[in-house]
This record gives sequence, structure tokens and C-alpha cells, in this order.
Amino acid sequence: AASRLRLSGLCFLLQILNILLFAVFVRYSPESSPGQCPPQLNCSRRNQDSRFQQRPFQDVHIQVLLSFGFLVTFLSRYGPGSVAISILIIAFAIQWAVLIQGFLYFFLNGKIYVGAQSMVSADFCTAAVLISTGAVLGRVNPVQMLLLALLEVTLCTLTEYILLSLMGVSDSGRSLTIHTFGAYFGLGVSRVLYQPHKDKRKREEQQDMGHQTDVFAVVGTIYLWIFWPSYTSVTTVHNNAENWAVLNTYFALVASTIATFILSPVLYEESTPRMVQIQDATLAGMAVMGMAGEMLVTPFGALIAGFLVGLISPLGFRFFTPVLHSRLKIQDTWGVHNIHGLPGILGALLGTLLTLLATADTYGDRLEFVFPLVAQGSRTVTDQAFIQLSALPLTLLLATLGGCITGAVLKTKVLRYTPDAQCMENTVSWEV
Repeated sequence: AASRLRLSGLCFLLQILNILLFAVFVRYSPESSPGQCPPQLNCSRRNQDSRFQQRPFQDVHIQVLLSFGFLVTFLSRYGPGSVAISILIIAFAIQWAVLIQGFLYFFLNGKIYVGAQSMVSADFCTAAVLISTGAVLGRVNPVQMLLLALLEVTLCTLTEYILLSLMGVSDSGRSLTIHTFGAYFGLGVSRVLYQPHKDKRKREEQQDMGHQTDVFAVVGTIYLWIFWPSYTSVTTVHNNAENWAVLNTYFALVASTIATFILSPVLYEESTPRMVQIQDATLAGMAVMGMAGEMLVTPFGALIAGFLVGLISPLGFRFFTPVLHSRLKIQDTWGVHNIHGLPGILGALLGTLLTLLATADTYGDRLEFVFPLVAQGSRTVTDQAFIQLSALPLTLLLATLGGCITGAVLKTKVLRYTPDAQCMENTVSWEV
């Protein structure tokens, strides 16, 4: 009863806080045309409300709600609760992200003016939170999950503001601010919350290897295939850039999936990969195109990038995950380091390489949309490439440091009300 009331009380306080802040600050945009951005507002992220048609706008919401919800159902006797907690995190994080991002991007005359752009940006930030929760899934209770979302949304928004607005980094599909930040933030939290006695339990013993898990993986993977290309292209502002982002994502996706069928029988005693492994390859192939999707990637270049990341992900599970557990004392429940972290880093490096090709001859009129500072002549291609590259270690630093601080907060005794032995079963917080 005390556990239920604790969660209920925190939800009540956070929702009342959101309502009050929305009442004081948040208004719909007063512009008659939603595509017009007032000159006083910070529109450095370049995506206009007029670009958000109903279908891609809806695709982003479906991607966040359903795809990520089905991806966290693999733990034994924990699946129903994990989906429900994911919905709870989404419901809170979207509201909080609209507020925090609004103060940085859409604040004018004491008010936050919101539109479709605000909601999609909030969805992106929420996706980073869901990635982070995968690293600690089954080892934290719902109260800790909510507090993690509260802190991470704030830190993720600040990181995004530093990279995209202050530094001028081009990252439309968010290889850095979603995949890399979310993965290493979660790993930082997991490191602080390390529980030695659980390290002896094999990952396979914590997972449900039965039919139900594969069914959920099938559904989640299909949703990824359908909706993620819209996710990577929704922030582009030029028709050609949007088409290229969609096609590059699909090419990387198909190559990473083939790579999994090649490598999995070599690494494991199975003739074909399990559906969960195909799901991981799908995520990795899409993450690698986050930054480079709208850049000048040829079809064979997207295939190469997808193929390489399709090899890196299963190799990470086979060889690097045990090192995380034994040497670094990091318990990565979902394997976010291999699914999002490494592909995000590879995507950032690929984006840096492609930046060196950013000339008027190669990009044409797309240059002003992808690299506006280069098109204006205020920054050279070499300078832009250096900025793109320096954004990677900065993201890793901010994510890891923020995750460790958040983990220290979540580790306080007053928040750990679920017995450790029952965390993975989720019988305390949810009816199974």
C-alpha cells in the first residue's frame, strides 16, 4: 500500500506542477500561419510547423509509444509492467519536455508558444529517456523511473541546446542527442546503481525466451520498419532532404538486417537469428543514419554504413557486454550500448566525414538547409567538420556525468522501496 501511494502521490504532484506551469507560461502560437516563426524566437533548429503534415507527425507519436513499448517486454514476468511504465514515462516526459524546451526555444514576452514543432521535439527528448530506461530496466521502481525522466529531460534539452543552437551542429535525426545521449546517460545511471549480487545471474535467466517475447519483438520490429524513416526525416525542411533521409534510412536498415543473418549463426549455436536479434539490428541500422540521413550519402554508402553497424551490434553483445559487466560494473539490461550507443557514435563519425563534402557543387541549394553557416560563409567546411566531431566527446561527457548524478539521486534509501530480489519479476509494482 505504501508503495502504491508513493507512486500515486508523486504522479499527483508532478501533474499539478505541469498544469500550473502550463497555465502560467504555455500558449498556442499567435501567428495566423503556423509556418511563420516570429523573428524574436529561436528557430535555429530549422523545422517549421508548416512542414509537419498529419502523417509524419502521427508516425513520430506511434514510433515513440508503440515501438519502444514493445521493445521492453523481454524480461521474464516483467513485460506487462514495463509497457505500462513506458506509457507513464511518455505521458510525463512529453509535458515536461514541452516546458523545458519552450523556455530555451519558444519563449517570447514571458510566454511559451507551442505548436507541432514543440510536440515533435518533445517526442524526440522522450525517446532519449526511453532508451536510458532500457539500461536499468527491471532494477528500478516506477518512482525512480519518473524521477529519472524528470532529470534526464532537463539535461537532454540543455545538451541539445548547446549542440544544435550554440555550436551549430547538424543532427536532424539525432544520432547524438537521442541515441548516444540516451544510451550513455542510462549506462551512467546503471553504473551508480550497480548491484553485485545480481551480476551472478546470467542475462538469459533474466529474460523470457518463450513464444510471447518473440511475438512482441515481431510487432515492435514491424513498427520500426514502418515508422522510423518518418522519425529521421520529420525535422528536415527541404523536400529533397526529406526524401534522402527516408531512403538512406531504409538502405541502412536492410543492410544491417542482412548482416545479422550473416553473423548470428557464427556467434551463437542457432541456424538463424532470434527475432530479438533482428529487432536489435533494425534499431542499430536506423540509429547510424540519424546525423547522416539528410547529408550527401549515396545509396551504396548507406548500405555500407548499415552493414557495418549490423556487424558491430551482435559483436558488442557477444564480446563487449561481458566486459561492461565484469570490468566496468555496468549492468545493461536491454543492451542499449550495442543498439544505440555504438551505432550513434558511428553515425556521428559518418556525419563528420560527410561534412567534409559540404560544398555548393556537391550539395547545391540543399547546403543552406543542412549547413546554413557554411552556406552563409561564416564557417568553413573544415570548421564545421571539427564542430561535428567535437560534439561527440562533449555529448559522451554530458551524458555520462548526468547519468551518474541521476543515479546518485535514485540510489537514496528513501526511493528504493522495492525488494531487490523481486525487481526483475515486477510483482511489487505491477499485477502480473
